[in-house]
Amino acid sequence: MTGADSSVSPVDDGVEEALALVRTPAPAPVPAPGSRGRHRAARWGDARAAAAEAGRSAPRRTHRVPLAQALGETLAEPLAALTDLPSFDTSAMDGWVVAGPGPWRIRDGGEEHGILAGHAAPATLADGEAVRIATGARIPGEATAVIRSEHARTDAAKALLHAERDVVTGQDIRPRGQECRSGDQLLPAAALVTPAVLGLAAAAGYDELCTVPRPRVEVFVLGDELLADGLPQEGLIRDALGPMLGPWLRMLGADVIATRRLKDDADVLLAAVTGSEADVVVTTGGTAAGPVDHVHPVLRAAGGELLVDGVAVRPGHPMLLARLGAGKFLVGLPGNPLAAVSALLTLAEPLLWELAGRVGAAAHTVPYTVALRDEVHGHPYDTRLVPVVHRAGQIVPLHYNGPAMLRGIAAADGLAVVAPGGARAGQEVEVLDLPWAQPGSTGLG
Repeated sequence: MTGADSSVSPVDDGVEEALALVRTPAPAPVPAPGSRGRHRAARWGDARAAAAEAGRSAPRRTHRVPLAQALGETLAEPLAALTDLPSFDTSAMDGWVVAGPGPWRIRDGGEEHGILAGHAAPATLADGEAVRIATGARIPGEATAVIRSEHARTDAAKALLHAERDVVTGQDIRPRGQECRSGDQLLPAAALVTPAVLGLAAAAGYDELCTVPRPRVEVFVLGDELLADGLPQEGLIRDALGPMLGPWLRMLGADVIATRRLKDDADVLLAAVTGSEADVVVTTGGTAAGPVDHVHPVLRAAGGELLVDGVAVRPGHPMLLARLGAGKFLVGLPGNPLAAVSALLTLAEPLLWELAGRVGAAAHTVPYTVALRDEVHGHPYDTRLVPVVHRAGQIVPLHYNGPAMLRGIAAADGLAVVAPGGARAGQEVEVLDLPWAQPGSTGLG
């Protein structure tokens, strides 16, 4: 068993011409003089910026959804208060609401029942009068303060209330509009909808929100050599990317509609790519120039526009980004696991954050630096991305950082961006946070 998915629907007659293009090998590119064959590879920072710009320039979709469905999306318009918060003067504590200076006469029935939350406006207090009140209950007219239960003493015989601490006018009363007035802007457009935002929106009177939906992503894991389960055997290996990429992409804000394993067949890949309803197709493997590397010819056949074709970074050099149409993209990840992670953070992350319209996207991609505890050897020409952990204000490079290894990244907090030539111990380097461990950035993953 290879793990290949043979259930892909046949290609219809309308794409036979495209299939012919796929089956025709492209002429080998001629390297520019002195380029050492890397003439197409973009610099790492330029590639990341190009991915962000592609997402930012795509048509923006919006929809209106109930609060329960808005979590993790971004606001398509500012969140303005629909009411004052609070919408009436309320008690901030359980205790006694009083009018004027004390001691106070306990109003008839005020000791036993008092004023409870959720009831209509209570009767106005007379000067020198007191009545029990619950947290969140409406403050009666002419009241001057609330005395907490633990700071009050009652004289049952005389029906009097005494304060055991000084009483300040307005204490423990939340006045109407203390948090906001109706019409105030609470959050800007593009803010991420977090659980706290849902609570604020509900308090401000919203039943639904206008949001930018999560970008839809479909993952195609390519390879005849992949096993879906069990131990590696007879030249076959376990598929590590299929179980990893979907959850990782969800943490980047994507709606992953499917993860499918496809055999190494150009016709099958073209049918899958052209038939996908996703905003972003993510493929694994097939991005180089080997005998079964079909991603480039499939992109030509599908009319794709290459935006990034190779990046000067290790691991992950043969990654790519292409536009398939208005608001539709393909991110080609290399087949080696850590190389795929490198491409995911280089191209897919900034693209997805911008497609989702997150206000944190710009902040998320702003570099921050941390000192290296240990020296890191560099590549002579390319940037290196090295798994690291944060320790006592520094970052510690991890072992097992080869292109096919996941052991290092599984223990990491992030990836250090090491410039060509390497970095010495104590040198400040840029860090890319992983979505589940982000000491240097904010927002939901």
